[in-house]
Formats: sequence, structure tokens, C-alpha cells
Amino acid sequence: MNGEHFLELLKRELMIAMGCTEPAAAALVGAKARELLGEPVERLMVRASRDMVKNAMGVGLPNCSMRGIQAAVALGAAGGDIEQGLGILSEITEEQKELATRYALENSVALELIEAVPPVYISVTAYGSTQSAEAVISGEHNRFARLIRHGVVLVEIPLIAEETQKEEHFLSNEQLAKISLNDILSVVSEMHTHDYAFVLQGARMNMDIAQHALHEEYGLAVGKTMAASIPMVPTSVDEAYALGAVLAASASDARMAGCPLPVVINSGSGNQGITVSVPVLVLAEFLKVSESKLIKALCVSHLVALVLTAKKDRLSALCGAFTAAIGTSCGLVYLLDGDEEAMDRAVNNMVGNLTGIICDGAKGTCALKIYSSVQAATMSCKLALQGFSPKDESGIVGKDALQSFSYLTQISHEGMEQTDRTILAIMMGKQEICKR
Repeated sequence: MNGEHFLELLKRELMIAMGCTEPAAAALVGAKARELLGEPVERLMVRASRDMVKNAMGVGLPNCSMRGIQAAVALGAAGGDIEQGLGILSEITEEQKELATRYALENSVALELIEAVPPVYISVTAYGSTQSAEAVISGEHNRFARLIRHGVVLVEIPLIAEETQKEEHFLSNEQLAKISLNDILSVVSEMHTHDYAFVLQGARMNMDIAQHALHEEYGLAVGKTMAASIPMVPTSVDEAYALGAVLAASASDARMAGCPLPVVINSGSGNQGITVSVPVLVLAEFLKVSESKLIKALCVSHLVALVLTAKKDRLSALCGAFTAAIGTSCGLVYLLDGDEEAMDRAVNNMVGNLTGIICDGAKGTCALKIYSSVQAATMSCKLALQGFSPKDESGIVGKDALQSFSYLTQISHEGMEQTDRTILAIMMGKQEICKR
């Protein structure tokens, strides 16, 4: 691994998104299907993985009161601008909302859950009066894997990116999953931080929505409520830790309620992007570290989270806020001059603490999980810097971070498959009750 690999990885992953990324992907693929159709859309058929449906079900959509994957597809099909990418919901016209509402009232957007596809998968077939067109996003939230216009296949690539890539500096998912803390720290120690200025810009963008939400009433107001008992200008490391958790939760409060402000994502998730960046930025500002050190700490945090996502999948039954906060704990250790062994301990403290926290979709309670996960990250950091962590005889904790990561992978893939099905069954059941 070299610096170019990591630089290209971060450039590819740290995208700007408006609203939750699952509805954004749904709107994007709906808009693409409409574009391919080339005539007015009369009805839409949505086929999606259970994780896509789960993550879009309860989250607010920016600039409107609609919710759910079908609503997001309808908004895209009603006039979304494909050039906006995952920021497609940043601007929604009244005409779009009226047409999307009409689709809903006329039951023109059908939904089918499908198996044997990647967790990030959504297909939309748009039907007009004479023709049809299909667009598929798969593997990543903005990756078009299939495009069909009037029965003619225009694009057909594997549903998940092939592990062998032609690009010289492209890290495959398989390669990324094998990266260790030592690999990350070796590259970070040698990086020219001016090349990574965009990482700091992204953290500041995420801080903007966090600060904004402290002055508004969004969702459960987790951040705003918890902020009432702490100083907004920390005078100690502990107060900086507390403020980091508050602001991360605050940003999630706003984002999950549909706040029309952008965030920079990690692993296809705005909540994860917030979790790995905002607490690190808060502590760095309190410590008054150099901009170079701050950028390196943010890179450590982002990269650890990306490695974990490569192991567990972008969408799973294991909460992404928890795995992202493992990256946060490493970034905090870095800022406080901890070494690789201290980061190993921080990882094992996290794994020994919150492993098993479930993902039940994107919605207001994500702010609760982010607050708890960041609090756990700060506790893990404090213990690690004092030399404390569980040993590998403790449950699912490994002898080091890499082994603990592998156990998390096993839990996510093998242990929580039925959990994921059960979660969605409960959520879908609630939807059916609400319709009666």
C-alpha cells in the first residue's frame, strides 16, 4: 500500500451528499430510469434489497415531508437532476412534489424486496405509454450497474465491482479489508497533508450542520438537549470529548429529519461521515494542534472506518455508527500522541463494549446511537492511553485490532443475517398496521 492508494480511496469515498444516502440513491436511480425512458412516466417498479428498504423507511427527505424508498424514487422520477449525484434531493420543485404525490395517491410506485443481491441494490423500471426503461444502482450508492432503454442493454457490469481493477492506484474491497493499523499509520506518517486538504474541508462541512442543529428543533433533539449541560467552549479534554459527542448527535438529528444542508460521507453514509470527523475536529481545536496533525488524525479515523466497512458490507444489521466510532477512537488516540499499540487497545475496548448494536434503518434514533458510540469512543481512548484493554480471552475480542476486526466481520456476516431479516420484518409489519 502507498499514499496514492489511500489518497484515491479518500477522494472516492468522501463525497458530498444531501440527506440520507439510501433515499438519495433511490432518487438518483429513479431519475436515471426517467431519463432513459424518454417519455412521461406512468408507473414505476422498484426492486430493492432489504437493507436499502430498511434504511430509507423512516428517514426524512430534504425539502419535503415525504418518507420511504418509494417516495424517493418518485421524487427522482418526477424531475431529479442526475448531475447532482447523491445531492439530487438538494433542490426539489413544487412540480416534482406534486407529481411524486400523484404517483403515491395512484399507487403508481410498486415495491418488491429481492434476495441474492448486494446490500446496496436498487432497480427501477419506468413504464410509459409505449416503452419501458430500467436503471440499477448496485455495490455503491452512485454506481450504475445496469441501464436498459426500450429493451436494449446500454450498460451491464457486475453488481459488485470486480476485485481486479485496472486503475493503478485503486484499492479493491478485498485489498482494503486486509489493511492493518500499521499500514494506515505508515502511510499517514509520510503523507503530504496539503494533498488531503479536502478531508479537513469535509469535516468542517459536517461541523456546519452540527452547529446549525443546536439552534433548531430537529428530530429527538439529542444534541441540543445534551448540549444544555456542557460548555460550548471546552476547558478540558473531557469537556472536548463531551462536546464532540453532542455535536455529532446534533448533526445526525438534523440530517435524519431531512435538513437541507450537505454532509461529507464515509462508506456511503452521512452519519458515519459525521461520526468519524466531528469529534476529532472538536478535540483538535481544543488541543490547538497543527493543521497537518489534524488532517492526519482525520485520515486515521476515516481509513479505519473504511476498512471496517470493507469487512462488514456497507449496509448490514451491525450499526454503522458503532463501527465508524471505532475509527473515531483511533483518531482521538492519534491526536493525543498515542501509538499503534494504544490504538489496538482502543479498538479492543470498543469491540468489548458496543458490539451487537443493531441497525434498524436510518431515522431519528440514529442520533442516540451516534451519541452513545462517540461516548464509548472517548472512553475507549482514555482507557487505551492508560494502558487498559481487554485481552483476547475476553469474549469476541481479538489479540489485536486486525483480529478483532475479523471477528466483527464474522458476527456481521454469519451471526446477524437472521437478525437483519427479523428487524425488517418488524419494520414492515409496523407499516402494514399503519395502513389499516
